[in-house]
Amino acid sequence: MPNPPLDRRSFLAGGATAAATTIAAPAYARNEHRWKMVTCWQKNFPGIGTGAQRIVDRINELSDGELTIKLFAAGEFVPAFEVFDAVREGKAEMGHDSPYYWISKNRSIAFFGSVPGGLAPIEQIAWIRYGGGQELWDELYAGYGLKGFIAGNAGMQMIGWFRKRLESLADLQGLRVRMAGLQSEVLARLGATTINLPGGEVMPSLQSGVIDAAEWGGPWMDLAHGFYKVAPYCYGPGVHEPGTTLSLMVNQEAFDDLPKRLQKLIQVAAEAETTQMLAEFTSNNALALERLVQEYGAKIEQLPADILKRWFEVSDEVVAETAEDGEINQRIYDNWMDFRRRSIGIAGLAELGFMNWRAS
Repeated sequence: MPNPPLDRRSFLAGGATAAATTIAAPAYARNEHRWKMVTCWQKNFPGIGTGAQRIVDRINELSDGELTIKLFAAGEFVPAFEVFDAVREGKAEMGHDSPYYWISKNRSIAFFGSVPGGLAPIEQIAWIRYGGGQELWDELYAGYGLKGFIAGNAGMQMIGWFRKRLESLADLQGLRVRMAGLQSEVLARLGATTINLPGGEVMPSLQSGVIDAAEWGGPWMDLAHGFYKVAPYCYGPGVHEPGTTLSLMVNQEAFDDLPKRLQKLIQVAAEAETTQMLAEFTSNNALALERLVQEYGAKIEQLPADILKRWFEVSDEVVAETAEDGEINQRIYDNWMDFRRRSIGIAGLAELGFMNWRAS
């Protein structure tokens, strides 16, 4: 039986309904993702803890609920030094860390955090973004089912806080020092005993005498820890860790499950934090240094020349040895060394000359 003819009013009403349905339909199917981020930092710790939270906040806001991430500080979901495995195993989809914590997995991971005698902050960022570092990082992390993004930089650090004044290389002998990464290998070869501790354990270990000295970050973070209260001698420059990079570590399978726009959002959120964190540390380190000296009487000094000279020599040895660990390790080292060589050339003509003149 044929359908009855539609009158004009019915036709227009039906067309309007169809049009409204078409307009209201989304351009893509929306799947909501719920992720966990685990970090190596104390909750809301200045600079690095707050930086991790900013990344989460950016993604949550800009994804409009399509990707929602909950942050867990060190110890809330996993301990600080279990972040790598938690993300690799899929217990959490994302982590915020400094890559040099994971040298027990592969010593060349340190290059994507900071290595002793290495690159200054902006050089480190440039190598990863434009010098081939990101591609090598991707290749290395693929073996662990991970994807790494540069996601913060804490600037050049100080060597650390010591209970007693350092006057020569001999004063390092037998000292128990908190230090992480390849830089801990350098310090050990200089005669100290190195211990890697998460941030929340450093100050209690200084107070109890478990360690004699501690390296953590620059003046801003060190002021927050209160190291000056028990170890009043602080030494620079931070040749052990000149360009501290923080990273966003993502489980590759979880990352691949996201649509391209959310993958891009994660990348952009990490890049935004890199710039913001470096600027924040540059400003706050200068303010904190003044407070440490003027309000708390901290003694900020340069490393003795013999320590500085030997530190650079041993640093070059330790960093070069990473190339012996495998084919990709050799390629990472060669690429990094080429970039470092070029950076030394331009910095010697530009930044170094300017900084020396300005400080005179």
